[in-house]
Amino acid sequence: MDTRLLELLVCPVTKGPLTYKHDAQELVSRSARLAYPVRDGIPVLLENEARVLTDAEIDEGRQP
Repeated sequence: MDTRLLELLVCPVTKGPLTYKHDAQELVSRSARLAYPVRDGIPVLLENEARVLTDAEIDEGRQP
C-alpha cells in the first residue's frame, strides 16, 4: 500500500484514520471497529464490505 495514498484515505464511517495491515490485506478503522478489504491493491471502502473487528483485534492495536 502506497504510504501517500494511506495518508489521504479515511474511514467512510467516522472520517478517522486508517491503518494498513499487510498480512490481512485490510485497512483498519479502530474508531469504527471495522476492517476494509484491499483487493488487488485497491481499497474497498464500503461499509457493507467491511468486517467487524473483535475486541481482541481492537486491544491488539493499542499502545502500552
